[in-house]
Amino acid sequence: MAISLTEAAARHVTKYLARRGKGLGVRLGVKTTGCSGLAYKLEYVDEAAPEDIVFEEHGVKVLVDPKSLAYIDGTQLDFVREGLNEGFKFINPNERDRCGCGESFRV
Repeated sequence: MAISLTEAAARHVTKYLARRGKGLGVRLGVKTTGCSGLAYKLEYVDEAAPEDIVFEEHGVKVLVDPKSLAYIDGTQLDFVREGLNEGFKFINPNERDRCGCGESFRV
């Protein structure tokens, strides 16, 4: 079981946490929503919850709750720039389908 980050994602998180002046890392999870059923949720965190599973890569901690890990195990978090847009991209080997708007996915 693992969650990984590309160097670009780690740089972006590190830069944001430094600008914020605090933070432990990012929390990656899923929530039920959208036309395909699940959506990623990503937030900066200041402390870990007791049940969190912690992964670390390129000096950045990614915290995941055990329920979400079943859906996102093996996911790589990347940070990409496409034209004028930039943001996190989730490369999840468990995804079977993604809705047309790109907001939700199904495993």
